[in-house]
Amino acid sequence: MKKTKKLIICILVSIVVVLIGALFSPTWTASIEGENSISVLEQVEVNGSNHEVLIRGNNTDNPVILFVHGGPGSSEIPYASQYQDLLEQDFTVVQYDQRASGKSYHFTVDYSNLSTDLLVEDLLAMSDYISKRLNKEKIILIGHSAGTYIATQAAYQSPEKYEAYIGIGQMSDTIESELESLAFCIDQAEKEGNMEDVTYLQGLDEDIKNGDTVTPRNYVMKYGGTSRLIENPDGNSLNNFLSKEYNLLDVIRYNYGISYSQKMMLPDLLKKPLPNIVTKLELPVYFVMGKHDYHTTYSTAKKYLDTLNAEQKEFITFEKSAHYPQFEEKEKFYEWMSTTFTQ
Repeated sequence: MKKTKKLIICILVSIVVVLIGALFSPTWTASIEGENSISVLEQVEVNGSNHEVLIRGNNTDNPVILFVHGGPGSSEIPYASQYQDLLEQDFTVVQYDQRASGKSYHFTVDYSNLSTDLLVEDLLAMSDYISKRLNKEKIILIGHSAGTYIATQAAYQSPEKYEAYIGIGQMSDTIESELESLAFCIDQAEKEGNMEDVTYLQGLDEDIKNGDTVTPRNYVMKYGGTSRLIENPDGNSLNNFLSKEYNLLDVIRYNYGISYSQKMMLPDLLKKPLPNIVTKLELPVYFVMGKHDYHTTYSTAKKYLDTLNAEQKEFITFEKSAHYPQFEEKEKFYEWMSTTFTQ
C-alpha cells in the first residue's frame, strides 16, 4: 500500500514538473542562413503595450510585408512560418500578435479599453516601428479576415506608410456576408441530409439579420467554407503548443485572448461594416479571395471592391481555396506576390 502511494506521488510530481516545464519552456524561431537574413521572435513596446513580433526573411534588403491577423484575437505566429517559407525568399515577413492576443495577452494588464479603433492605432504605430527597424520608407500591408477590418482603416488613415494594401478574406458588409454564409451552410446541410443542422441554423436567421451573432464557424468549417486544401490552422491548441514559437503558457494566453477580443470587438465588426467607414483608398488595393470562402464571402468582398474608390484596384481569385488562400495555395500566392512587387 505504501509503495503504491509513493508511486502515485511520484507520478503526480512528475506530471507537475512536466507541466511547469511546458508552461515556461523557451520559445524561438528557426534561424535563416545568410549574412543579411533575419529571424527574430521578440516582445516590443508599441503604442504603450507589449506586442510579440516575428520577423523572418532571407535578405533585409527585400520588400517588407506586415501581416495583420484575424480573429479577432487569432494569432497566426504559431503556424505562419510553415506557410511563408517561399515568401521569405523575396520578402521580409513580419507577423505580430495584436494587443490582448496570443503572446501579447498579459494577465496583469487591464484591457477594458480594447477596441477596433485602438488596434488601428497600434497598427499604425507598429508600421512606423517596422519601417524604422528595417529601414524602409514604405511597407506592404496585408490584412487577413478580421484583420482586414483593422488594416483597411489603417491604409485609409495613413496611405503614405504603405506601398500597397492587400486584403485576404476581406471583410465587407458583415451582415450580408454572414447571411450568405448561413445560407451556404443550410444548403450544404440539406444536401447531406443533416436536418438537425438545418433546423438549428435556420433558427439563427433573425439574430444574424439584427447583427447579434455570426454563422457558427464550426458549421462553416464542417461544410467546407473555411479551408479546402489544408486543415483549419486557427484555434488548434495542440498544434500551437507544438510550434517552436509558443509554449503552454502562450496557448493559455491565446485562448484567453481570443475569447476576450471577440467579446470586445465583434459588436464593431457587426454593427459598423467597413463599407460605411472606408469608401476610398489612396494607394494600390488588392483583394485576394478564395472562391469557396464563407467566413468572409467572396461575393460581398467583390461587391465592396467594386464600390471602393481607388485609382488602382484588383480582385484576385484563388479557385481552389476558401478562407486561407495564402496558405492553401501558397505557391500561387508567392508567385503573385513576387510578380506584383519584386519584378
